[in-house]
This record gives sequence, structure tokens and C-alpha cells, in this order.
Amino acid sequence: MPTSLSIRNLTVFQEAELQFAPGLNVIVGENGLGKTHLLKLIYALISTSTEMERNPNAPTPSKSALQKAYAEKLIGVFRPDALGRLVTRRQGRGRCEVALSFDDADLNTACSFATNARTEVQIDSTPRKWCRKPALFLPTRELMTIFPGFVALYDRHYVPFEESWRDTCVHLGLPPLKGRRSAAIADLLAPLEEALGGRVVMEKSGHFYLQMPGSGKMEMYLVAEGMRKLAMLAQLIGNGTLQQQGYVVWDEPETNLNPRLIRLVAKVIHQLAANGVQVFIATHNYFLLKELDLLWRQEPVDQALFSIVRETESVAIRRADRLTGLGEIVALDEELAQYDREMGLGHG
Repeated sequence: MPTSLSIRNLTVFQEAELQFAPGLNVIVGENGLGKTHLLKLIYALISTSTEMERNPNAPTPSKSALQKAYAEKLIGVFRPDALGRLVTRRQGRGRCEVALSFDDADLNTACSFATNARTEVQIDSTPRKWCRKPALFLPTRELMTIFPGFVALYDRHYVPFEESWRDTCVHLGLPPLKGRRSAAIADLLAPLEEALGGRVVMEKSGHFYLQMPGSGKMEMYLVAEGMRKLAMLAQLIGNGTLQQQGYVVWDEPETNLNPRLIRLVAKVIHQLAANGVQVFIATHNYFLLKELDLLWRQEPVDQALFSIVRETESVAIRRADRLTGLGEIVALDEELAQYDREMGLGHG
């Protein structure tokens, strides 16, 4: 599993190094400070390796093989006009350098590219083998309603969507696991299906429905957006995808969810980390952070929290093992400031 990520001149990051925990890794920061960029980079590097490993025609790791594979994946996941657009903006030419290290040193990799690069990547450190454990990327929005035909459309035509969406839709299309649900799956699915008021089913047409006892099926398009996000989670648990991944990368899990549903999502995140899945999430929601901290106090997991803070010309990343050690959290500061404003208005 990844143990560290080193970055120079990637978008807003002039220089940064993150030391990961084998369980839960949480990236906290305001909008526009690069949380999603970190997640996309982690996902792109891991998934490139696993895709090569699963390709029977793929060569053994080499600079020539990785140059093309990394370039295609980075462009597909980030969607820049050219790869050089990911280099930190400043006068003159610059160069982005990234290195991902694993507990198994044979997987360590590093690459770089310049400001004027369109699709050219230089391999600075070649892994000696491909990564076998797959990664799953969960975006901020639900994908249930775009799923029908999306993978075929993406593979045959140019569509302006991130490649991570296509990858996740492949996982959504897997059928449910055969036989009775295991205790682990049942524990995760039961509260989700209770909140949804039914279970998720997929027709042969590729359309998803919410099967509600006594009420029949409801088209997923008619289900509230926050609930569709829970439905996506339920589908990925029901077909075994989430539990079988080595790594789950999740951007703002709390989006479009109320606090009661955020608690359910926090429980899923915590259980994945407790069961050996390395989880990376980005958030600026204090309720989710606090809920994860409460779950940690009941059942500790190895975790690392990273706070991205704005500096004069760049951003800095600070690490802590607990929420209490994270320092500045803008969401909490704004909540306290709101309370102060309310007190200043009196009780009129």
C-alpha cells in the first residue's frame, strides 16, 4: 500500500510530502486548495499500474510502457488541455515531479513533466512490478443516472468527462454477489437500505431502480440526489466492489447528504479502513470529521489527517493523527464565528 507521496510543482503545490496511514487518510481544506488534485493523482498512479497488471498483453514495467500509460491516465483523470497545464503556474518554464512510495519498494514509482508537455512524461523511477490491488474512485456526484450506456459511449467517442467516472461505472455494472449476504456486507447494507426505503436493482437495460417493499420499483432518476449517492454506495457494497478494493479514493463523501446520512457514510468509511482497505477522502465538512473521530474513539484504526492551509504564494500541508491535533479547520472556525455573530445580535 502507498506509504508516501512527494510532489513538486503540481497545480497549487510548490512542494509537499504526505506520509500515509495504512487505514484512513483524510485531506481537509477550503475549496480551491487542491484536495481533489491530490486524490486524482493518487488514483491515477495506482490505477495505471493495476490496469497494466490486468492486461494480458501488457509488458513488464519499463520506462517506455509507463511513459504512455501515465500520460494517458493523468490526462484522462485530470482532463487538462495538455499535461503541462498541471504544472504550477509561474513565469518561465517549470517542471512537475511526483513520486509514490509503497510498503513494497518494488512498486515505488516517480515521474515528471514540463510546462510545455502535451503528452510527454519522463519516468524517473521505474517500478519492478505492477500493483495487484485495484483502486476505486468515488466522485462528489452520483453516477447511477448516467450509467446506462456510459462506458460504451466513453470507450467509442470523445466525451468531456473524467476517466475516473468511466472506471467507477465499470464497477457499478457488476452483478450482485451470489448466495446469502455475508455478515460484513449485511452490516454495511442494512442501514443504507433502511435509509433508502428499499434495495437497489439493475435491469438488463442497465437502468437502476429502487425496489421498495409494497410500492414497486422507482426509477433512479426520480430518487433524490442525496439518496442516489447512497444507492451508488449500496450497489458497490452489494456486488462486492468496495470490500475487494485495495484502495478507495473518495472526494467529498458528504456532498448532498444531510447529517443523518453523513453518519451512515462515515460508518462505511470507518468499517472499510478497519477491514484492511486503505481509504483516502477529501472533505471540508466538520460534521463528517467529528463523526469519523467518534468512530475512531470506539474502534481505533490507523489514520492520518492532512490539513491544507493557504500561504502567501502556495499552500502547505500539515499532518496529525487525530482531529484534535489538526490545528486550523476552516469549517469549525466559521461555525464558531457564526455563533459569535448570533450572540452579537442578541435575542430580539
